[in-house]
Amino acid sequence: MSILNYFKPVSTWPAEKVRQFLKEKNPDDYNLIDVRQPKEYEQNHLPGARLIPLGELQNRLSEIDPHKPTIVY
Repeated sequence: MSILNYFKPVSTWPAEKVRQFLKEKNPDDYNLIDVRQPKEYEQNHLPGARLIPLGELQNRLSEIDPHKPTIVY
């Protein structure tokens, strides 16, 4: 399966729109993926975010539920 099967083109959301989305939704209803490096993730990350460094993303797509909205930062 291609990476394109998991991500549909969307406009970039400003931080406030993401905050509102996360506040209104149950964490089980979306994928929250942090694509930074492990040291950056350890220093600070959003609660519930899963670390999948950008360089590993294509090999770890099976970890992301394609039926849920996905927020990547």
